[in-house]
Amino acid sequence: MLHVSDHAECWPTLSLESWKDTYATFHMWTQIVGKVRLGLTPLVNHWWNVPLYVTARGLTTSRIPYGEKAFELRFDLVDHHLVLETSEGVLKTLALQPRSVADFYQEFLKMLNGAGIHVKIWRMPVEIPNPIPFDEDQTHASYDRESVERFWRILLSVDAVFTEFRSRFVGKSSPVHFFWGSFDLAVSRFSGRTAPERPGADRITREAYSHEVCSVGFWPGGGDIKDAAFYSYTVPEPQGLKEELARPEAAHYNQQVGEYVLMYEDVRKSKSPTASLLDFCQSTYEVGATLGHWDRKALEK
Repeated sequence: MLHVSDHAECWPTLSLESWKDTYATFHMWTQIVGKVRLGLTPLVNHWWNVPLYVTARGLTTSRIPYGEKAFELRFDLVDHHLVLETSEGVLKTLALQPRSVADFYQEFLKMLNGAGIHVKIWRMPVEIPNPIPFDEDQTHASYDRESVERFWRILLSVDAVFTEFRSRFVGKSSPVHFFWGSFDLAVSRFSGRTAPERPGADRITREAYSHEVCSVGFWPGGGDIKDAAFYSYTVPEPQGLKEELARPEAAHYNQQVGEYVLMYEDVRKSKSPTASLLDFCQSTYEVGATLGHWDRKALEK
């Protein structure tokens, strides 16, 4: 049974245009926090040591080991604080409010240092055009509470649907996790076979796509995708996939991005957003796995 509601409050409106400035700022804040986890944890296959996770109040790094102690960083999107909590009982907060990325960066490092946590992170943002070093970024300084709360409310609902989708698979599967680089919530299934090497791929891409994978995710939008959307892709992409239809009817294969796309608004306005999204997850997986000759009988419940 899928324990997520189709009530309208669980699937609020959130156009990209309505919060693009807050989105850009909050994206940089998540990168700053996420890079701490990246810097202090051992590499797990496909960079699974890097993402954040959806919680009942926002997003978390989960436990990060640090010498003889451990700590956790949480974006509390109910009370709008970044929370630092350590195994030694230290509790510190940093207000989430309109402030520049540079100011957030400096205050965040001061909070870590005050708790005896010293970590060096690369100060350049990743996976965005025209990046500005964190400590120099006075451009991005917006924070609209209502928009962030809407985004988090969507993440809660999507996380529940993705978790249900994940539960149907007995093969190797990723957690449902939030990648701060691309700012998307995703879950991935694997065939169990290695993937052909990508000529010219960098280290990050080689690690991410070392094995055959089918991924589905949610993203606020940008570039060729003009609004919030769900996506699905299979790597390597099997021959004929572009011509196959996905469900629900509003889903389509986007030639520009090379992925199946289903706009969030189409899901939100559907009779059952949960059923529509689950149908998208399942149908796009079935197309990729079938054409890719995955051993579905062994991999699925």
